[in-house]
Amino acid sequence: MNRFIQIHFLTAYPPANLNRDDLGRPKTAMFGGSQRLRVSSQSLKRCWRCSEVFSAALDGHKGTRTKGLGTELFGKLREGLGDKKADEVAKALAMQYGELKAPKKGDANAEALGREHETLVFLSPEEWKALDALALKLVTEKREPTKEEIEQFPLSGKGAADIALFGRMLANTPGKNVEAAAQVAHALSVHRVTVEDDFFTAVDDLNKHDVDAGAGHMGSTEFAAGLFYEYVCIDRGLLLDNLGKNEALAEKTLRGLGEACLTVSPTGKKNSFASQARASYALVEKGPQQPRSLAVSFLKAIEGGDHLALAIAALKETRDEMDRAYGKCWQDKRELNVPGREGTLAELLNFAATE
Repeated sequence: MNRFIQIHFLTAYPPANLNRDDLGRPKTAMFGGSQRLRVSSQSLKRCWRCSEVFSAALDGHKGTRTKGLGTELFGKLREGLGDKKADEVAKALAMQYGELKAPKKGDANAEALGREHETLVFLSPEEWKALDALALKLVTEKREPTKEEIEQFPLSGKGAADIALFGRMLANTPGKNVEAAAQVAHALSVHRVTVEDDFFTAVDDLNKHDVDAGAGHMGSTEFAAGLFYEYVCIDRGLLLDNLGKNEALAEKTLRGLGEACLTVSPTGKKNSFASQARASYALVEKGPQQPRSLAVSFLKAIEGGDHLALAIAALKETRDEMDRAYGKCWQDKRELNVPGREGTLAELLNFAATE
């Protein structure tokens, strides 16, 4: 089996603020002694799994992350059980997935807060259906759930493509955890960057300039531009296990993720910068060998000349040198090279998805 699927890709963004830190600045990291632009793996996974591309490919097979399971259940139960009993049942079911908040004295809407989880919970479509069916049954029969009806939750999580890829952790029921089949690296620019400031003004359209000719608003935002190296590694065997051995769904999942990686951009400040980009180069490798990132290709920051051409050359050179030193880290590979007019997205996705 070609157990590991490795996707290496280069994506260029003009001035943008794709992923902000707590001060609103583009995220950065030191790498090879120089400051690089960074997009966190959390940001990438979020934009990919919530994209239209991924959703269209996996309609009906996406999970939902929320703290509001208890609130959702309360809304379904209250008509048949009344507010007090519906609150108790909703909390009992929600607690199967983790600890609920303990509202502080004086908190507004403390009762509703007490139905929310402390942390986000990832639920599969099958779990939502089972919970909805139980809620409907309880409302119809106007009764509380039995101990067995409560303790059947959580379910395995199998059947949700994004849970299978990115995993879930349930601290109270570790037996229902799902180990992530996909590893996603933080995207790093292949060259050094300097974060810059954009000073801007907004004009009051009704200001006739007879009293004040100044702007209606002034502000600033920070940005940077960069060519990013991005890396994703998928354990196909684990993905298949997480999807209940559903080979057709595994192929759909790999196609959806692959297309999202190469065509979907993080959404931070997208209306201010129109930061829509597609990968200019991608390398997909398949094989049972221990995977490895090729980020070391850019430990020395790319300088001068055609950054994209130099980055592609550096990536290929590092791959070849790694193969020479350690042996091939793949059994088969495909490339998509936009400037080199080599390969297509369809060909790459077919290669990545099929065994």
